[in-house]
Amino acid sequence: MALTTLDQNTALVVIDLQRGIVAAPTEPHSSADVVARSAELADAFRSHGLPVVLVRVSFAPDGADAPQGRTEAAGRGAQQPPQGWDVIVDELAGHPEDITVTKRNWGAFHGTDLDLQLRRRGVTQIVLTGVATSIGVESTARAAYEHGYHVTLATDAMTDLNAEAHRNSIERIFPRLGESGTTAEIGELLAKTRTA
Repeated sequence: MALTTLDQNTALVVIDLQRGIVAAPTEPHSSADVVARSAELADAFRSHGLPVVLVRVSFAPDGADAPQGRTEAAGRGAQQPPQGWDVIVDELAGHPEDITVTKRNWGAFHGTDLDLQLRRRGVTQIVLTGVATSIGVESTARAAYEHGYHVTLATDAMTDLNAEAHRNSIERIFPRLGESGTTAEIGELLAKTRTA
């Protein structure tokens, strides 16, 4: 679906652009490119007085607040993450007006105050960026759609640990949840919307 509009009350929601996550190898975009494009969008949103939400995932040192369900994935909970792994990257940090949300799950809505923070500000639409496309971004997009938000996905400002998983989300899942566009397309539409 082509990108059509941005509501007057749109927020940027950036998923898991934190030191420990961006250090992992990603496909098809590098984490550095995703961080740069997300920072570009964050600057544009801030310049228009629109909310920027920085979502990070973090757990207690003993992992007691991490999801405990059985999975077939190897290595879950095997090691304690290094100190500082959950710190938002420097390119996005340092803006006191931004909202920071800490999650303990894949998606940014469950168990957090994200919905409350958005509704208090009258937000009706979110633009999503971040890592990983098929995990944190997709989970948040699904919940946003279920909460009644209009969802826009900045497809060149997200990436995954696996290119096929990224492609599946972009091609099969996201068209059912919202509209997609590039960072440049979203930036252009944002500028038009705010001057209209």
